[in-house]
Amino acid sequence: MSGHAQTIVGNFLPRRNFLPPAEERLFPVEPEVQVLCHCHWQTDRRSATTLVVVHGLEGSSESQYVIGTGSKAWLAGMNVVRMNMRNCGDTEHLGPTLYNSSMSADVGAVAKTLIAEDNLQRLAFVGYSMGGNLVLKLLGEWGADAPQQVKAAVGVSPAIDLAPSADALHHPANRVYEWKFLRGLRRRLLRKAALFPDRYDVRHLRGMRSLRDFDDQITARYSEFSDAQDYYIRAAAARVVDRIAVPTLVLHALDDPFIRLLPETRDKLLHNRHITLIETAHGGHCAFLAAANGYDGRWAERQAIAFIQRIESGDPVGLPAN
Repeated sequence: MSGHAQTIVGNFLPRRNFLPPAEERLFPVEPEVQVLCHCHWQTDRRSATTLVVVHGLEGSSESQYVIGTGSKAWLAGMNVVRMNMRNCGDTEHLGPTLYNSSMSADVGAVAKTLIAEDNLQRLAFVGYSMGGNLVLKLLGEWGADAPQQVKAAVGVSPAIDLAPSADALHHPANRVYEWKFLRGLRRRLLRKAALFPDRYDVRHLRGMRSLRDFDDQITARYSEFSDAQDYYIRAAAARVVDRIAVPTLVLHALDDPFIRLLPETRDKLLHNRHITLIETAHGGHCAFLAAANGYDGRWAERQAIAFIQRIESGDPVGLPAN
């Protein structure tokens, strides 16, 4: 199955949802801004590892890969926190700002609240695509100062080289993905402008034909970047992955239609002893569909949970099994 076929089929095929009813909880991430998380607690939440799952661009806590990963974590005995980025999951009213790939501190704020207020002693992250960039960027920024309660992390198809990945979306074969993202981002800005009319001018949406256009005219303008390229450089986890000091698994498919991993970034990942990089020939974007062989065929979700379990068990490498 081609990378495009994997990406499309993986996006639309539903997962079985084994999660119990969620506690909806708002987490402050900065003054006047909150994010919504859906929390699923084991009977003794303090004795269980808590997995924070972070979705990708224009996704939400209801994205199928979030449900699938959360369900596998729940069945493995973990607490599950499905995090919505700012404005996602119909939460535009929870703050005046837009969201973007630089906001790793939001993930950190959720983690630190769970540690401080819930006294949770073992946390792990799984981030998909843009969420993978946020998770890896956060860990790189923390470096050796990461909270001791943060035990492991996984990035699935992480968009850690933002500029080449954004530009790859504009290739003719990838325009269907780019237009999907652009439609969602335009609708979101229109909703934000209706809620905060003095802050946003929707006229800047005119003539927009690419994700780079959107980031030039909207993301940079309203998030204090000089332009899209400045945003891509400053928001990319690639700048800091060499500083990650938490056991981390990175899964990347070589046939991903639009996520690009630059040679220098690959070199950083390979030379950080805390990171396990697995590049597969096939998998598409956030799909990694495989023969079922006794499970649901969602290879990346299975490997993410297996990696965290191996770290929990004291395996210093946590290499996933085939």
